[in-house]
Amino acid sequence: MKNTRRKFIKNAAAGSAAIMAGGILPGFSASSYKRIVGANEKLRASVMGVNSRGNALAQNFAFQDNCDVIHICDVDSRAIKKCTANVEKVQDVKPKGLTDFRKSLEDKDVDILVVAAPDHWHAPAALLAMQAGKNVYLEKPCSHNPAEGEMLVEAAKQYKKSVQMGNQRRSWPNVMQAIKDLKDGIVGRPYYGKGWYTNNRESIGIGKEVAVPDWLNWELWQGPAPRRAYKDNIVHYNWHWFWHWGTGEALNNGTHMVDLLRWGLEVDYPVKVSSNGGRYRYKDDWETPDTQVIGFDFDKEVSMSWEGRSCNGKHIEGSSVGVAFYGEEGSIVISGGNDYKVYDLKNNIVKEVNNEMEIDPRDAANPSSHLDALHIRNFFNNILNNEPLKSDINGGHKSTLLVQLGNIAQRVGHSLEINPQNGHIKGDKEAQKLWSREYEKGWGMKL
Repeated sequence: MKNTRRKFIKNAAAGSAAIMAGGILPGFSASSYKRIVGANEKLRASVMGVNSRGNALAQNFAFQDNCDVIHICDVDSRAIKKCTANVEKVQDVKPKGLTDFRKSLEDKDVDILVVAAPDHWHAPAALLAMQAGKNVYLEKPCSHNPAEGEMLVEAAKQYKKSVQMGNQRRSWPNVMQAIKDLKDGIVGRPYYGKGWYTNNRESIGIGKEVAVPDWLNWELWQGPAPRRAYKDNIVHYNWHWFWHWGTGEALNNGTHMVDLLRWGLEVDYPVKVSSNGGRYRYKDDWETPDTQVIGFDFDKEVSMSWEGRSCNGKHIEGSSVGVAFYGEEGSIVISGGNDYKVYDLKNNIVKEVNNEMEIDPRDAANPSSHLDALHIRNFFNNILNNEPLKSDINGGHKSTLLVQLGNIAQRVGHSLEINPQNGHIKGDKEAQKLWSREYEKGWGMKL
């Protein structure tokens, strides 16, 4: 055999216990955690969008002993070739490369569609997959706009498929323990939470209309989005900063932290959302904020905020990404890794839990493969054994919606009053126009 992926880890129960305790099982390396033994059933996955994050996810899915990645789908022929070669190194089956992921959905052997394409494709692809009878592993954010997220929640019920959103920290052992400590009252009643993300991104310049490269299917890349001319500063990453396709840093990275805040504070929908910031650092085509602070007020004497700085990487609490919960008797700080600290009101550390595996929160493609495998395994166990999902589409939509509301407040230039029962914007016609989007003719989402 050309790989050792199917040399199973024995004594899986002991290994799982060691992982959940946050320790390292003697005799095993960190990479061993990628190969957690599960059920005997074989799942077959197709991965859509493999230039960056999808490439890492494809390899991680392939590492799992009861999964084969059988299709690699991308509109970039170079990405297909690269990802196929990487996956072939870690499994026995050579994946088939497809430009159009819809061809993959026609294959009855495909059980799972992994969606890691640009944001404007997330919800439409997930819906098509469910309608084709596939389960979905959906990278964050789950949708480009709130209407799409609500549609996915309904679709999961209607088609009875498993949909796991890539809020992988929900499955990280030490993060889970930190949230448990918080809910058990280690800092008393928490009443405020703060999340953040910082980076040092460069200018994207002023794009020029040029010929579409021969390796790119630009028509299919645009998919559901109304057509625009190809420019040389959009593909592959800079689409994040255009409202037409992307959702800015708030959903690119803020979704993760807002999800942790919502989880820890046990809140769903706010009563008020505000946002301040803008594109300050450079004068270029970048449309979304590079500096943004979103505030959320809830109706239970709880509030939270998220701060994003795309072009100034100064850390907060010693980390480029993280969350902090403030309570009546102290605070908890969860950094970008799988570790946390608990402080009393005098700023003394009363508990510290450290992660022993290397994590790089600024690695957009693969910051934490060994921990992400736990999230993937939870997804598999839900499909095979009905284990509850750590980040189902219902919760994933709620966390995505919060930051979407922040972006809407930013774009209309004023705070929003929100219905705490369903998250809808109250009495603001201008803001409500951004609840959904226009689609290219023939590409609209339909249940």
